[in-house]
Amino acid sequence: MKKIIFATGNQDKLREIREILADTGIEVESMKEAGIDVEIIEDGSTFAENAAIKARAVCKASGEIAIADDSGLVVDAMNGEPGIYSARWMGEETSYRVKNAEILKRLEGVPDEKRSARFVCAMVCVFPDGREIVCEDTFEGRIGYREAGENGFGYDPIFFVPEKNRYSAELPREEKNAISHRGKALRRMRAELEKVQI
Repeated sequence: MKKIIFATGNQDKLREIREILADTGIEVESMKEAGIDVEIIEDGSTFAENAAIKARAVCKASGEIAIADDSGLVVDAMNGEPGIYSARWMGEETSYRVKNAEILKRLEGVPDEKRSARFVCAMVCVFPDGREIVCEDTFEGRIGYREAGENGFGYDPIFFVPEKNRYSAELPREEKNAISHRGKALRRMRAELEKVQI
């Protein structure tokens, strides 16, 4: 079985990735499962740069194919914040409940048409021979007026999906995977990996 190390410690992300690659014959290991403990400084200026930094570091440390993603929420009415700093915005130890409340507060009085937002996911696969594949996609929606749903994580509870008339955290996992930024980027990556026959 072919193995890819996914550069994350986030169990929610790992589960999502395993679900989407389930029938490919590719075994997905987390960094922890692979015994990799390297400090990675994400100092890129874009989602793709940060994903590449992580994937290169894990590939170098393991000698295996590595995939990393960098994703975040871009809120137009907040000049693109929290953007590439989504995980670290307001401090890494700050709960998403607090972060979500801050975004809702900042958008008080902002009408629907100006509450546009998107999740962005850049995914980079790095091979030991130096080849790299970059895939990026988005999940369009808007910031709602409250938190709703128990299925998501991070900013999902405030992200309203007009086409579903529900919040992202209200969508069943399979439904969310079909339209989410990470799901779409990963399916692009899957198609690319099938072309190169790892």
